[in-house]
Amino acid sequence: MDTPPPGWQPPLFWRAAQLFARLVVALFARLEVSGDVPAHLRRGPLILAANHISPFDPIVLGAACRARGMAPRFMATGGLFRTPGLGALMRHAGHLRVDRGTTGVRRALDDAAAAVTAGSVVLVYPEGRIGLDPGMWPERGKTGTARLAMACVAPVVPVAQWGSHEVLPYRAPRGMLRALARALVRRPVIRVRFGAPLDLRDLSPTAPGAARRGTDRIIDAITDALAPLRADEPDRPRHVDPGRPVDTSRVHRRPTSA
Repeated sequence: MDTPPPGWQPPLFWRAAQLFARLVVALFARLEVSGDVPAHLRRGPLILAANHISPFDPIVLGAACRARGMAPRFMATGGLFRTPGLGALMRHAGHLRVDRGTTGVRRALDDAAAAVTAGSVVLVYPEGRIGLDPGMWPERGKTGTARLAMACVAPVVPVAQWGSHEVLPYRAPRGMLRALARALVRRPVIRVRFGAPLDLRDLSPTAPGAARRGTDRIIDAITDALAPLRADEPDRPRHVDPGRPVDTSRVHRRPTSA
């Protein structure tokens, strides 16, 4: 069973891993965390919705959440849980397995809803993958995050991040050693911003199109939080990863403020 019982609290192991994440990020980059999460939400129930730009993101977000006093449970791809050793550690830390492209996706949503309802902080990537937008802006999201928020009647805090793509390439572990060596020397700035909580209680789970409207609001909020983090890169990123594919089929129309 991948879901800890109700009343579960983040184990010491996971908090120690977050501290280690801060050390790892500090080795390869300079982390800047801005914005905050209201104190009464930091222990849950809460959904953190973040953009996804690099395989390095989970380490960055683990470190950033530690800086804000949170130990979220990540919704992560099932492949990680099948990895010997790592899978057991992730289950022990309370992270939630998502088997994309299978009927298990529904189970993942149910597990996440149970976790949030029990008072957990759950971190979700609404895009459902590392985004492939040409400008590396958040792409059109999957509706699971909005459906989770509506099912739990829980607030959603948008989390924007920028700079982790300069540490690990899209195709890591291919090219990883070269990228890490470059980052070790250059130590790029990685910025994470926690936005204002979103309240989706005005959306009815049974109303047609509610999940899509909620999803668009979440992606818009992440985009708004991301814009000031990359103010000097408004259109395309300066750092170009040649191994990163481009997919325009899920481009999300950004608000005019972005």
